[in-house]
This record gives sequence, C-alpha cells and structure tokens, in this order.
Amino acid sequence: MTGLRYVYAVCRPLAAPLQAELTGVAGAPAKLLPHHGLIAVVSHVPERDFAEEPLRAHLEDLDWLAATARGHQQVIDALTAVTTPLPLRLGTVFRDDSGVRVMIEEREEVFLRTLERLQGRVEWGVKVYVEPTGQEETGGGEGTAGKPASGRDYLRQRRMKARAHEDTWQRAEQFAGRLHTLLSEHADAARFHAPQNSALSRASGQNVLNAAYLVPRAKSEEFVEIVDRTKGEEPGMRVELTGPWAAYSFVEPAAAEGAADTEAAGNAGRAGAEDADRTGEGVS
Repeated sequence: MTGLRYVYAVCRPLAAPLQAELTGVAGAPAKLLPHHGLIAVVSHVPERDFAEEPLRAHLEDLDWLAATARGHQQVIDALTAVTTPLPLRLGTVFRDDSGVRVMIEEREEVFLRTLERLQGRVEWGVKVYVEPTGQEETGGGEGTAGKPASGRDYLRQRRMKARAHEDTWQRAEQFAGRLHTLLSEHADAARFHAPQNSALSRASGQNVLNAAYLVPRAKSEEFVEIVDRTKGEEPGMRVELTGPWAAYSFVEPAAAEGAADTEAAGNAGRAGAEDADRTGEGVS
C-alpha cells in the first residue's frame, strides 16, 4: 500500500486485540507493525497532506489540526484500554515501514525502559481555578458597590478590592499546594504544567494549578475519590479532574524526541481545543 506511515505510539505486544475497524488520522485504519519485540501502531496517510512541506502548512490550520488531533487521540485511547502505550508526537510521519523499524531500533532501549516504568499506570490531570466572587469585585464591604461618591471613596474601593484579590490568591495558592501534596502522596509521580491561558482554553476563572499525576490503574478509583472530596471544599475554587489518559507527561526526555507534547497534545485530541500548541515531526 502506498502512502506515508503515521505513527501513533509504541507499545509491547498486545494481550487483547484492538477494537475492530479502529480508524485514526485522516480516517485511515490503525495497523500494528511489530519489530524487535515492540509494536508501532501506524496508519497509511497521503503524502499530499503529510509530507514535510504540506504538513508544516497544515499545522497552521487550526481546523485541520483539531481534526487530526482527534483522530490521533482516538487511537491512543483505544490503545490505553488494552495496554500501556508510549504515545508519539502529533504528526510523527515516516516514508515507509523500514523507516519506522529504524526508529524503533534507534530508540529501543529507552522505549523499553520507559514502557517498563509506565506499565500498569495511567495519567490523571487535575486543575484548580479561581472563580471571582462578588466580594472580590466590590471590595467586600457594605455600600461599596456602585459609583463612588468622591475621589476618597474611589481610592478606598480600589484598596479594598486589591486586598480582596490578594486574599483570594493567597487562599488559592494554599489550597492548590495542599491538594498537590495530598495527590502526590497517592501517585507514583507528578508533573506541573504551565497554567492554562483562559482565552485559549475557554475555561472560566484563572488557572492556579495544572498538574498531572501518574497513578497505578488499581489505585485510580481511590485517587478519583480523593479529588472528588476536595470539590467545594474551598469557596471560589473549582477543581477539575480529567483522565485516565496515556502517560503523556511522564515520558523520558530521551524518548521525547518522538513523544507527545505532554498533556497539551492529549488535550488537543480529546477536545480539539488547544491545537495551536502542537508541533510536528515532519517526514523521517
């Protein structure tokens, strides 16, 4: 079959088959390419879209990028249901099967080491947002809402609003710190990500914690219950839990040449909302 090889992930031989008629990027069926005791999960994709130059141009097209990311994540999700995959970067493309096999041989040691460390584990994402309250907007005191009667009233309202804002952020940082410490105790590893830009993520409030946790599958139910108990614990704070995902955030640096861009790449596939942050491998 002609076409380039789009590679989703590398994993160990599967104990259970992938779901029938699983399709991924560009609607192409996902195939297994075994080599040296590992399996690359691939699709055949057209050169007119995935050769180096057209791929670079497509990465500037947010609609195309979102659709491609959804197809990519659809395959990763199916793999995560039956094994522990090492997801590769969105847009990892090779000219033919031999190119994929060479990639596996070159990275075999780090792939095996990383898969061993991630075996039986999944990634959970936890975010904490500060949601503005009426007290913060008005400065908190009675009679402070509305137009100030004088310049002195105006300055007083400004000071009170600034103090309310500072108090809210101190509470948020303390709450986020306590939550992260608690969740880290119930995870094998944790990673911080940069706070999300609300304009890009379309989430309400300001993001003060954006973290990923590597959790054994067997302990995931307990982890979820811990997060659920914190929801509503602190007024004005919203806790969001996502997952379980493939362990995007916990890939070794040496494997990250072909690995997904941490949680961001996963979010693009899962929601199609953060696709502007993705980069492609190009054709190898």
